[in-house]
Amino acid sequence: MRKRILTGDRPTGPLHLGHYVGSLKARIDLQKEYDTFVLIADVQALTDNFENPEKVTSNVYEVALDYLSVGIDPSISSIVIQSMIPEIAELTVYYLNLVTVNRLRQNPTVKTETKEKGFGESLPAGFFMYPVSQAADITAFGAECVPVGEEQLPMIEQTRDIVRRFNALYGKVLKEPKALLSPISRLVGTDGKQKMSKSLGNAIYLSDDSETVRKKIMKMYTDPKRIHATDPGRIKGNPVFIYHDAFNTDKDEVNDFKKRYKQGKVGDVEVKESLFNSIELFLKPIRERRNEYKKNKKVVEKILREGTDMGREVASKTLKDVKKAMGIAYW
Repeated sequence: MRKRILTGDRPTGPLHLGHYVGSLKARIDLQKEYDTFVLIADVQALTDNFENPEKVTSNVYEVALDYLSVGIDPSISSIVIQSMIPEIAELTVYYLNLVTVNRLRQNPTVKTETKEKGFGESLPAGFFMYPVSQAADITAFGAECVPVGEEQLPMIEQTRDIVRRFNALYGKVLKEPKALLSPISRLVGTDGKQKMSKSLGNAIYLSDDSETVRKKIMKMYTDPKRIHATDPGRIKGNPVFIYHDAFNTDKDEVNDFKKRYKQGKVGDVEVKESLFNSIELFLKPIRERRNEYKKNKKVVEKILREGTDMGREVASKTLKDVKKAMGIAYW
């Protein structure tokens, strides 16, 4: 029996290039080697969108299109809608007894995201405990590997803690997952900020058309101290070159650009034009597949139903094993 991978995204908007380099590429590359479950985490998305649920529900289909267009193969991977797997919610309840409030409060990812969202004293309990829900996601599908960006490592460690505690108390039932890190764990935003994000408006989306991509690239932040093309430029931390490293397959060209940029022998426009061509080459087949699936909504819905059914079958078995180990499987 092959090992399982679980990964997924919150459907609060279309997926972007940061999602791709963060973990999506790993899912595509590994789906032939592992049994892959790709979770559309709509329940988790509601923890900070509960007053605007239509933002979540309207994006479930769009995220599914993104998955299919980049190469998630429904014949070997299961795309699962989280809210349609009630076993995850029940597992979350049991796991809440295995983690302290203080442990959740100290989770670096929770601390960072709470600050970014400006919750303050109005922090919803659902958002606060979503690392426990994520542990339920991972263990429900028996995932042994989870492709993530570096910022999500505390979440995986939280899951590992819960698994160890459960197995120590009730017997070895749950599998302890390992994180699979991408070589490029985070893609900076087009504005030079630390990460590409929907909420920050600094993202290039997988569904963007060619003209939109061109405009975003031409406006990209580079080296603010470089006034003229003849001025020596900075490579480190420069988003244009970070994107070149991620998407330009002509490494000789990238190295030449870097050398000339540092010497003040190439302008931003030329470097950005080349980047646009590289990203267009990457996005063209994605757009074509997306348009084909978009013409066949019933096909996409069938893929989601079948993937979710497969996910629920696996999660149901996990829940039965958990309740039996805890002594609450009464019949």
